[in-house]
Amino acid sequence: MLRRRIINILFWSVISAAFIGPGTITTAAKAGAGYRFDLLWALVFSTIACLLLQEASARITIFSGRNLGEAISSRFRNRSSRIGILILIVGAIIAGSAAYETGNILGAMAGVQLILPVPRFFLVLIIGLLAAVALSIPSLRIIAKLMGYIVVVMGFSFLATAIALKPQLVMILKGGFIPSLPEPAGAGWLVLGLIGTTVVPYNLFLGSGITDKNQDIKEMRIGLSVAVLLGGIISMAVLVVGTAVTGEFNYDNLVNTLSGKLGKWAILIFGLGMFSAGFTSAITAPLASAITAKSLFFSPQRETWRITGRNFKMVWGFVLMTGIVLGLTNIEPIPAIILAQALNGLVLPVISIFLLFVVNDSGLMGREGVNGWFTNILLGLVVWVTLVIGLTNIMRAIQNIPGMMAMDQSKTILPVSVVSLMFSILVFLKIYRIRMNRNPNE
Repeated sequence: MLRRRIINILFWSVISAAFIGPGTITTAAKAGAGYRFDLLWALVFSTIACLLLQEASARITIFSGRNLGEAISSRFRNRSSRIGILILIVGAIIAGSAAYETGNILGAMAGVQLILPVPRFFLVLIIGLLAAVALSIPSLRIIAKLMGYIVVVMGFSFLATAIALKPQLVMILKGGFIPSLPEPAGAGWLVLGLIGTTVVPYNLFLGSGITDKNQDIKEMRIGLSVAVLLGGIISMAVLVVGTAVTGEFNYDNLVNTLSGKLGKWAILIFGLGMFSAGFTSAITAPLASAITAKSLFFSPQRETWRITGRNFKMVWGFVLMTGIVLGLTNIEPIPAIILAQALNGLVLPVISIFLLFVVNDSGLMGREGVNGWFTNILLGLVVWVTLVIGLTNIMRAIQNIPGMMAMDQSKTILPVSVVSLMFSILVFLKIYRIRMNRNPNE
């Protein structure tokens, strides 16, 4: 029994491996360097949001027999907008994954270069080749277990480094449970980035795609909860590590700070953790894209969408090659990585809304599988918060355009909150209609 649960947790650690990549390390460490513990609450919120959304996504597979993409496709099968919705979703996921992949490969490369002076060109190609070999394994469960073991190494690396810095518990509790949005420019984008890098939209399709349809719901919840909470704690540990940085944030400054405070061993552990994070995410980003495309467009008559099929390989191959090609250029990883996390944070409420529609459809889920209203309220809160933060950042970006009138942050949040609340209410009215409709697909 214990052995089965440990294996189950290792299996679900693929979700932790997917969201703890170089994007998480860069965004969380920069948040700690720039704002100390003030943005820690964003990681607490996003870890809880990740658990809620991933549980709903896995539950869809167990109760409906379909993964998330298949369920969305079925939900809108009688709608004229179906093809447009599917293209929008898969396009956003593949584009976001391709953007992530560059940061994943560069992050893994940076981890190795902290330890060994290997040229960038060779590292990018070697990491890309190893990722391609892993993706060629014809079993999702083997890939998931492989990354589960790597997550254990990665988690130890960052937790050991954070504990060695001896942070003040009072500051951690204050930053983790009292939300604040510091006024200096960039805090809003970092909050959105912290949410986008933890609740990665493509992870919802990945988690649903690897779920065993015959798995016990209790076992799924135990394994998923431990894996996601572990991932959240590791992300928080990275933010704590970032608080040690003084001056401008970059990888060299981060390493020099750790070396001065903890000694040379800290560089070795951090470099190993950085490589592990980059390599696991370099596998999961292409894999999640292929699973998403397969789930939306697969039919039993189309063998090319099976895991060993041509279309499936073409999707993950495109994402991987995009990361390799861009990794071979002189692109600066830190600003590109943070922007990619923030953009995924903007996509998140859209995917969350589609998930809410599916998980409230008794025609797909059965009466036992649909959401309870308390869970709906919690997920609705996730949608509302991400909408508020996303729209606030969009408005601030517009105000930075030359000739546009600037507005105080406090005056921006109120109207955005009201608009987001009204939109969330409309979503709930739609959910009510779905639950009351005897034919949910109408």
